[in-house]
Amino acid sequence: MKYRILTVNREFGSGGGRIAQTIAQNLGWKLLDKDIIDAIAYAAHVDAKVVRRYDEHVESWLRRVNQQAMRSAALAAGLELRDNAVFDAEEMVKISQKIIEQAHAEGNCVIVGRGSQCVLQHKPDAFHVFVYAPHKERILRLRARLEKGADIEQRIRTVDAERAKYLQEYYSKHWLNPHLYDLMISSHEDEDSTARVIQYAMNNEE
Repeated sequence: MKYRILTVNREFGSGGGRIAQTIAQNLGWKLLDKDIIDAIAYAAHVDAKVVRRYDEHVESWLRRVNQQAMRSAALAAGLELRDNAVFDAEEMVKISQKIIEQAHAEGNCVIVGRGSQCVLQHKPDAFHVFVYAPHKERILRLRARLEKGADIEQRIRTVDAERAKYLQEYYSKHWLNPHLYDLMISSHEDEDSTARVIQYAMNNEE
């Protein structure tokens, strides 16, 4: 079986989002990460700020935006929200699932978080990875990324807890359950090396 999809789930500060971007670039695949905010907002006819309120984790979705491409993807997937529907967290999860399923149908895509490891759990052509890192390493990385004066320890606890709660509430799965993943890997060495190891593992599993 040749893999057509990679899902990357990650601890906050582990570099998982950047590792996913590196792999997507190396493979020439699409990256589905923060752009999904705009796709959901377009499909639901709501402001992106409303979508962010329900996001699994906001920060990693906000920098690389390709609105027109994602709007087209939303339309192609038939994601228009019915006029009388109320947009809430559950509606967002439903739309996210459709976008993830559409990404799988098209193939050649790296998907970051948002329950993708659960939505595509039984797809044999999807490879699922969890990226973690030593706590001290996460603090050093986040110190370079976050605003000056940020409470990094608290941010780590909050974001990780939100991601775990998201998976438990909507998929009844434990975020760190090893059975959800084909590979759980520490990015302690460095992000580029971790990306290479993940690609190597995907190739050897084919």
